[in-house]
Amino acid sequence: MRPDASPGLAALQALLPVSRETYDRLATLVGLVKKWQRVENLVAASTLDAIWTRHVADSAQLVALLPTARQWLDLGSGGGFPGLVTAILLSGGRDGGQVHLVESNTRKCAFLRAAARETGAPATIHQGRIEDVLAAWTAPTDAISARALAPLPVLLRQSGHLISSDRPAAFFKGVDYRREVDEAAQSWDFDLVIHPSRISEGSVILEVSRAVPKADGRTSRP
Repeated sequence: MRPDASPGLAALQALLPVSRETYDRLATLVGLVKKWQRVENLVAASTLDAIWTRHVADSAQLVALLPTARQWLDLGSGGGFPGLVTAILLSGGRDGGQVHLVESNTRKCAFLRAAARETGAPATIHQGRIEDVLAAWTAPTDAISARALAPLPVLLRQSGHLISSDRPAAFFKGVDYRREVDEAAQSWDFDLVIHPSRISEGSVILEVSRAVPKADGRTSRP
């Protein structure tokens, strides 16, 4: 086991057990992130030493939160968190799965493709603006995810037309999430469940299962 993996692996195992093969795939992803980080800003430099906890275990919360979702749509995938972690964890299941990663940055797409290939993750990379890619989205999708991407009102504007009770969205948010919820409620009616993060104190995952734009702009709290 790599020295920097121990705390993060313990946090990961507390969420859901992973096989040795899955751990090795995650370790390959971590190694690739550290390698590419030298030329491409994939994660905040201050979090690199704690990558197993801050990024791998944090991302793994999605599979623990929505264990029956097998087809994922990950928005603004960047360095592969949570999208590639989700894909690697799904690859260890008997019934498989697929993650579609949407990213506009050319170099980050190159990283995502290389990482998916080297880890064997069941991931498809879509290069383009989220609005453009999602405008004609027809691929089977059980759940939508986004992490460190945009404020909640923007996320709803980008993906609200795809969100439903059968296709919830899971958005990672920090301690200031209430402000984003209140702002989104000015122009959206949405069903929301707030899940406290099991990795980062004060952070949450916002599970949205319905999102309908308001016609009159009234303010309400979901």
